Amino acid sequence: MTALTVRLADEKYQRLKALAHARGTSVNRLVDEMATLMLAEFDAETRFQVRAARGKGQIEAGMALLEKAMGENSDK
Repeated sequence: MTALTVRLADEKYQRLKALAHARGTSVNRLVDEMATLMLAEFDAETRFQVRAARGKGQIEAGMALLEKAMGENSDK
């Protein structure tokens, strides 16, 4: 585990402290949870970009899949 020093404005720190207190946790745990959420969002965005790049230039194949899916749903 690594220790990290972060400089925050006093008002921002007090607000984070109040938020942590309201959630029944520590500021350290709150920041750790926020970092986890941000990393998960970044990972999802990265996966989406990779998939989008993989499908780039495959418009006809994508449209064919869409038409197939719409045709199957309309039968039900």
